[in-house]
Amino acid sequence: MADIKIGAYVCKGCGLGERLDCDELATIAKRDGKAQVAQQHDFLCSADGVKMIQNDIDNEGVNRVVIAACSRRAKTEAFNFEGVTISRANLREGVIWIRPDEDDLRETTQEMAADYVRMGCAEAKYSTPPASAQEKGANDTILVVGGGITGMTAALEAAKAGYPVHVVEKSDSLGGSVGKMWKDVPRHSPYTDPVDTGVAAMVAAIEADGKITVHLNATITKTSGAPGRFSADISTESGGTSTENFGAIIQASGATPYDAGKLPELGYGKSKDVVDRVELEQLAIAANGGPIKRPSDGKEVKKVTFVQCAGQRSSKEGHLNYCSGDCCLSSIKQAMYFKDQNPAIETEILFDDLRTPGAPGEDFYRSGQDKMITFRKGKVSEVVAGSNGPLVKFKDLILDEELEEEADLVVLATGMVANSGVDIDEVPQNEPGQWEVNVDSILNLNYRQGKDLPHLKYGFNDSHFICFPYETRRTGIYTCGPVRRPMDTQQAIEDATGATLKAIQSLESAKVGRAAHPRSGDLSYPIFRKEGCTQCKRCTVECPFGAIDEDEKRFPVFNESRCRRCGTCMGACPVRVISFENYSVDSVGQQIKNCDMPDEFDEKPRILVLACENDAYPALDMAAQQGTSYSQWARVIPVRCLGSINTIWITDALNSGYDGIVLMGCQKGENYQCHFVKGSEMAQMRMSKVDETLKTLNLEEERISTYEVAITDIDRAPQLINDMAEAVEKIGLSPFKF
Repeated sequence: MADIKIGAYVCKGCGLGERLDCDELATIAKRDGKAQVAQQHDFLCSADGVKMIQNDIDNEGVNRVVIAACSRRAKTEAFNFEGVTISRANLREGVIWIRPDEDDLRETTQEMAADYVRMGCAEAKYSTPPASAQEKGANDTILVVGGGITGMTAALEAAKAGYPVHVVEKSDSLGGSVGKMWKDVPRHSPYTDPVDTGVAAMVAAIEADGKITVHLNATITKTSGAPGRFSADISTESGGTSTENFGAIIQASGATPYDAGKLPELGYGKSKDVVDRVELEQLAIAANGGPIKRPSDGKEVKKVTFVQCAGQRSSKEGHLNYCSGDCCLSSIKQAMYFKDQNPAIETEILFDDLRTPGAPGEDFYRSGQDKMITFRKGKVSEVVAGSNGPLVKFKDLILDEELEEEADLVVLATGMVANSGVDIDEVPQNEPGQWEVNVDSILNLNYRQGKDLPHLKYGFNDSHFICFPYETRRTGIYTCGPVRRPMDTQQAIEDATGATLKAIQSLESAKVGRAAHPRSGDLSYPIFRKEGCTQCKRCTVECPFGAIDEDEKRFPVFNESRCRRCGTCMGACPVRVISFENYSVDSVGQQIKNCDMPDEFDEKPRILVLACENDAYPALDMAAQQGTSYSQWARVIPVRCLGSINTIWITDALNSGYDGIVLMGCQKGENYQCHFVKGSEMAQMRMSKVDETLKTLNLEEERISTYEVAITDIDRAPQLINDMAEAVEKIGLSPFKF
């Protein structure tokens, strides 16, 4: 390995030259940071500045580059040098933009900048250029599980992009639930009338596409591997099984209609003329544009009542707690079946709340009004047999009256239940090498964490709808459509397109051994020092992505293709034998130790801030852009995830004389926003144990605080640092300074 040669480059642009003594910073880089090369430039990100750095890399042997300029989130393309490690000392957003430009504050502002230069050099010294050495996958084929409109869209979009596709559908035909509809909600302007489902055209397109292979009456009985090199056993009803290899997997297994048999109070199962919305579609298909007839006696329907939120948005046992999203639009569409055939038919929609999300929403609702569909705000309590048909008992919420009305047909707008397979909590962890088929499973994964993708809430597959849609805890496997969250056809089509793009990104990244997301392009991977391992299994258990197994001797085995590079395993390891080339216990630990620590007589506290690079650090950057100031005593170090924080960093910081420590991570829990799923939760657990250490050291618990910070907390994040500064002022400097 080549000798370490650090090149430190101090920028004078963006006001840095006016606010800071850049000559001193260059001297500090050489003296304290041990940089062999230290240069300054008026605009480091300019073509001339970049050329200067590249020249030192090419001709002076620089292989560790320290950029003392703007945030690491800025100018990433300009400061992208191959074959070297790049460390960023944040002097712009981290210093001059958060400190007032006042003469009496220049000293502490300069001290902040000097510390960041020292810390940047220390990070560079203890990092090595990442170069993937993992087993790479080169398979371009995409597996789509589910042949409904979501799965068909994913298959067609992938094929258009040039990727071969296998579609596995458990029934005997493609189309899914939309294929069983008479018509669908319009997907294009003017959003006035029901339209053809488009399923037949999509099926024809799939059959004509040479890149798409369809497996009907088939299920997945085993899935193993990683991005770029998945293997799946596809079994058919006839008993045959074939093994195929894939680069990425898209789960589009859809949803099942809620069982209306659980709603006897609404007349279902007691009257043939009380149907759910799926059964009404069958009646409409049978009518083929003619009069819809009720099941009991074949009589033409002259009055139909739709009962919204049937068995959903309810906390009753057996009901669905959530809104299924498309029910109101579906009822408006089905009411139009009657009105378009005969405007004289009475159509009434009884609703508590009417929701019409998506593009068709308001326009389609207005079209229903124009067609004289009656929308009535009422809450149905019971449906019983009447003299000529079902009798609907409800409370009119506008008139505040209890009413009864007969109808020829009552349609229950029931919800959807995700076809998401068995939950992680229902399947005990398997020991390595153990595996058996679960007939209720969708993917039958051989991950020790379970047979299927973890569920998040209400049985839908884990995939955050804002921060990282489609991505699951199983790298290279993506969900889309109603298996991910309740949605209508248009949303499912868009969902499928998004998931397909993510799948393509994943398999292309696997070819070169880089992370797919959220650290897209990262070539680093976990390095494991076997001789120091105590076989405690913490890394195996705490990895959110199932990227670590164990060999026959219980040593960890890393599957780098599954790894998201979060560093949770590194934070979990009590003996610190896990690291990454450019992110390790040492690369952060040395930053902590290389901050200049004034003694107690200077009365200059030091506050360590470990900030998540996905939410907290950007929030601080944006606060700086707005001119929001925070304590000059703070030294901020971005971390990949709070889950990567090893408690040794906390111990080292306290021993070094830091007076306060602030940890900023993402929101945890059911509505988690942690890009690495469990990082914030793991950090909270670890920090709870640090309190005991503080007591044994006779240090106040207030010296360490852990917070959940959103990327939008532009005002709150700086205030949390200021709060710690106030707390330190109140309780006094750390006794470890003495």
